[in-house]
Amino acid sequence: MAAPRLLQEMTWPEAAEAARANKPVVIAIGSTEQHGPHLPLNTDVLLPVAVALEAAKQVDLVVAPPVHFGAMSRALSGGGETFPGTLSLRAVTLIETIREVLGGLARAGFRRVCVQNWHYENSGFLWEACDLASAQHPDVRFLILENPFPVLTDDQLKQVFPKGFPGWDVEHASIIETSLMYVVRPDLVRKDRIVDDEAARHPTWDMVPAPKEFIPKSGVLWHPSEASEAIGRLVMKLCADRLAEALRTEFKV
Repeated sequence: MAAPRLLQEMTWPEAAEAARANKPVVIAIGSTEQHGPHLPLNTDVLLPVAVALEAAKQVDLVVAPPVHFGAMSRALSGGGETFPGTLSLRAVTLIETIREVLGGLARAGFRRVCVQNWHYENSGFLWEACDLASAQHPDVRFLILENPFPVLTDDQLKQVFPKGFPGWDVEHASIIETSLMYVVRPDLVRKDRIVDDEAARHPTWDMVPAPKEFIPKSGVLWHPSEASEAIGRLVMKLCADRLAEALRTEFKV
């Protein structure tokens, strides 16, 4: 029987053996957040775990249980906190949660840990969590992927966004995430509920509290109707290749 990739499916002796083998661990930091009327609340968890498992076809790694709660959802990038089902953490709680989980991986014997983000609002806090964990466990190296997507070439942008690139700031519950869900969990995509939407106003600054016109009624920030399985497979490969490249480069695997 092949060795399990998911840490939560291992027995403790299997986890100990993986640590002794110095396998890198990838831990996704996601969210429980609204993704419009057509995608599930755990989209930001399902997708990075799937990317890590795809990267595991290239690199011998372990996938740790993901962190299911993320930083507070912003109106302009995630639709905001007003949607039922969105469960978020304050920054200090998120940093401490990640630090403690990283410490647990270190105590288990893992010495090469990749922190893989998916939820945009988390990105500013991962480095500090890793820095705190490193101070406690100086023999552990932490690789941080704040942005899960590689830099796309002009040709790749045209393939992913054939009708034009709207900007990363509105890619929430939209083309990429819906396309990836067609690949990862098509059974969870409510196709009959897909709506194209956008905020009435989307400035390059932010406001607290967020004006109502910053928040689309559906929670969708752009056009998921443009999503496809083909786009999802392309983006999955690009993300998995980037993760594998980072692991090879920094951990010499």
